[in-house]
Amino acid sequence: MGKIGRNQPCPCGSGKKYKHCCLPVQQAGTNDNPTDPMDQMRVSLMAAIEKIQGQASEKKAVFNELGVFLFYSDHEGDAWLLEATESDAVQLSRSGERLDVPIDENTETIEINFSHTFAIRDRQLFLTSYADKIETRLDQAPAQQIRAAVRRLYRRYPKEMLAQMHVESDDTKTET
Repeated sequence: MGKIGRNQPCPCGSGKKYKHCCLPVQQAGTNDNPTDPMDQMRVSLMAAIEKIQGQASEKKAVFNELGVFLFYSDHEGDAWLLEATESDAVQLSRSGERLDVPIDENTETIEINFSHTFAIRDRQLFLTSYADKIETRLDQAPAQQIRAAVRRLYRRYPKEMLAQMHVESDDTKTET
């Protein structure tokens, strides 16, 4: 990996400048904090998943962003992870109960086994299952916040940079 400039976007995908995000952790060099950007993203992603699952168990309506990942929970205790550039989705909690997180990790990639695609139409969030192609409308989803976050992401980063975040695997699922 080449050298990252202090004022460049952080490679962890937080949207912050490197000097305000992962650089201080790397400079500290402690064993408690991972210094590799991929390790930092893994820790950040897992922490965000655990946080949104906790909020779903408390039935709090919350919306968060982490790079290309969007997280939300609703008052019914459902929580979802959305990947903005490929419009993929996976449910993290159902009725306040945490679901197993379908993430496979290795030293070079984080693979999320998404179960759905998502689309915003008529100010509503629609999910289509990969397994059976059934489309479902989620009435409790913060569709306007999701749409605004996706727009911000595409204004913030060039399409070429966003495309580099994905590697096609054998089963055509997206790796990040």
